[in-house]
Amino acid sequence: MLTVETPKDLKQHVGQEMGVSEWVTIDQEMIDKFAEATGDHQWIHVDVERAKRELPIGTTIAHGYLTLSLLPRLSAQLMEIKKTSRGVNYGSNKVRFTGMVPAGSRVRMRSTLKAAEDVKGDGIRIIADVAMEMEGSDRPVMVAETISISYA
Repeated sequence: MLTVETPKDLKQHVGQEMGVSEWVTIDQEMIDKFAEATGDHQWIHVDVERAKRELPIGTTIAHGYLTLSLLPRLSAQLMEIKKTSRGVNYGSNKVRFTGMVPAGSRVRMRSTLKAAEDVKGDGIRIIADVAMEMEGSDRPVMVAETISISYA
């Protein structure tokens, strides 16, 4: 975990890996709850029996946006700014879902600090390269460039 005192201290760590999160299991219950929250009930996510019959992997798969939505949860394991008044999610660039995540899979996040830029109001724009890794896979299942702002 990358730990700094203030947002501005992040500037000293640009280019460094912030770390790797703990594993989290994306089970069918999580997939179903995400489908309920978003209204995305496509059968490849929620119809276990049909997925067994019709999908090549024989099981449902997580929504790509479910995988993306885990970033705030897992980011908290990778970076700590001790003296900050608030932080905001500013968005994402170049999000790609590069592999399927079968129900029951374990994923984790790996992140590198790409940039730390001054913003108005005594803030720092934090740009990170993120890869979501799936246990047993040689390549990430999602890659993104995320942007957040932390204020002193």
